[in-house]
Amino acid sequence: MKKIFLLFLTICITLTSLDLSAQKHKYPAVKGHKLVFDITGANDKIVYLAIHYRDKLMLRDSAYNINNKGLFIFEGNEIYDEGLYTLVAEDKHPYINFIIDGGQNFTMFLDTVGDVRNFRAENSPQNSEMLRFQRKSFTAQKKVQGYQESYKKFKDSNKDSADFYYKKMEDINEEMQNFITELIEKNPTFLFSKLQKSYRQVEVPEAPILPNGRPDSTFQPYYYRLHFWDNFDLTDRRFLFLPSFEPKLKDYFERVLFYQETDTINKYIDLLYGKAENDSLMYRYMVEWTTHFFEVSKILGHDAVFVHIAKENQLKGKCKWMDETLIGKYEKRVKGLEPLLIGSKSIELIIPDTTQSDDPQHWFSSWGMEKPYVILWFYDPTCPTCKKESEKLRIVYDSLEIIGKRNFDVYGIGNDKDTERWIKYVREKNYPWINVGGHKANVDFLEAYNIYESGNPAMFIIDNKDKKIILNKRIEMSAIPEFLEQYEKIQALKRERGIY
Repeated sequence: MKKIFLLFLTICITLTSLDLSAQKHKYPAVKGHKLVFDITGANDKIVYLAIHYRDKLMLRDSAYNINNKGLFIFEGNEIYDEGLYTLVAEDKHPYINFIIDGGQNFTMFLDTVGDVRNFRAENSPQNSEMLRFQRKSFTAQKKVQGYQESYKKFKDSNKDSADFYYKKMEDINEEMQNFITELIEKNPTFLFSKLQKSYRQVEVPEAPILPNGRPDSTFQPYYYRLHFWDNFDLTDRRFLFLPSFEPKLKDYFERVLFYQETDTINKYIDLLYGKAENDSLMYRYMVEWTTHFFEVSKILGHDAVFVHIAKENQLKGKCKWMDETLIGKYEKRVKGLEPLLIGSKSIELIIPDTTQSDDPQHWFSSWGMEKPYVILWFYDPTCPTCKKESEKLRIVYDSLEIIGKRNFDVYGIGNDKDTERWIKYVREKNYPWINVGGHKANVDFLEAYNIYESGNPAMFIIDNKDKKIILNKRIEMSAIPEFLEQYEKIQALKRERGIY
């Protein structure tokens, strides 16, 4: 019962408060807009018109009480963006959610009580349909609340009565579902219909049976990812001004794709962009949203997604709204990140040690370590975080050394313009790993590993077998052993499955 009731309550609350109807009519050409709100009993001196954008309300306009009896008129020569709007009272509480579409000349009759059964719209088929839907939802919600109370009363004492009220709630839920389906099918081009359809979950088929007699465990997750947007018309930019799109976008990238392999995420991002028209407002929104999401993400591998997005969009001239200066910033960012992505071959560093920097016998290569893994540790002795993290790294290093399980070497790279100060610091600390630095090296190591941009401290872990980067972000020092253990398990699994 609980599942059914929660489903119905979600439908009622969401659709009563937010899901408003609209349609893409071919309205007669009307210059500008004229929206009249006649609010019985309203004492507001002013009301506000706000449009829903992303997860916020943005102020669009305001109107005064022209007759001191609750008559407010929004009138002007410009055309409002089509989407979901809220009429907001002077004290900031909402009077009503409604749709502005192509017909921007209508009147709505409201009251201060907020009972949609008393509301009506003139010259707006979209909002008339919305009010009919809201009245239906209001009545159904009242009924289900009563049935729920009765169910609670009898569920522990009278099974037959409890089952009766449970069935009543099922019937109302089915009635509302059928009502919504009818609205969608009757007017598939209505913005209201598109909104209702977008709230529906994708139906995932049963998995096919493999030759071994077991269901294909990969089928349903793959189908769900591929068909996640089936109920959205992503060519319709008006979705940017509706409440269903932004949560869906977050759900897709924060849950469905969040921990997928980089190549998988890239694939579905390309498919998503393809559902919107290039150079459209929807395409621009998707590109900017996903670019920011993956650029600031702390998840390993997400920097590679950012690089993919930038190379395939911003740097291919698809983002016509960007100027040369902004494109140049993306070029610089990609240039710094791409060589350091996970899976890339590390750049060999050959730098002198801290005690005999002029002696060629004491120059050390980051590729010349003995252990299976090498940690490149960039630090500045004047940086408090660097000092703190270096001590934590020493604890991990020493503790594993004592028990004979240290499987990594540390290649510590000092970043201090004052070489004498850095040498003094390292000698005082007496770190047990190789420490290199100064002003001599085979390459500009700070540029090679993007330290100029990322800053100190910075960490990279290299698989010494093939010299490839397996970690390019700083993690907790105590997590290093677990990270390497998980990495080895994944590599073993890949070898078992023939994935190289």
